[in-house]
Amino acid sequence: MLRYRRTALSLFATALALTACGRLTVMPPPEGVPVVLRPAELATTWTDSDGGTLTLKPDGTFIADEVCIAHSWDEGLTASGTGTWAHRSIKKQSFVGVTFDAPHPETGERKPDSYDALRHNKVLKLWVPVGDPDNDYPNCVLTSPAS
Repeated sequence: MLRYRRTALSLFATALALTACGRLTVMPPPEGVPVVLRPAELATTWTDSDGGTLTLKPDGTFIADEVCIAHSWDEGLTASGTGTWAHRSIKKQSFVGVTFDAPHPETGERKPDSYDALRHNKVLKLWVPVGDPDNDYPNCVLTSPAS
């Protein structure tokens, strides 16, 4: 009987640990390797999996049409509108920040949404995690053919 209790307790503890581990992880990044992009490579139309578009213009402005964004870690959104974009790079990766002209409808904030740049074969990607990390929402991924 003691052996049965130990085994049951051990299985329960293992199941609890595995559940906790799963709740603390986030969706992995999309396929690709980090890439540094020049502003000219970024200034194009990016498309998400639902057909939303983000057109980054060479003058630092953009037009979005129902494009996926992540306003905060627990809130994935689609958005349409205009605004400005800027990029920065570290040694191996570029990041693009977009700031809409209109404030966020729920919070009234105008903070930038930031995308990380990747290259997968000949496809360039901008991506950001979306939603609550406990719920396995898909990442927001925008693609554009590599030049």
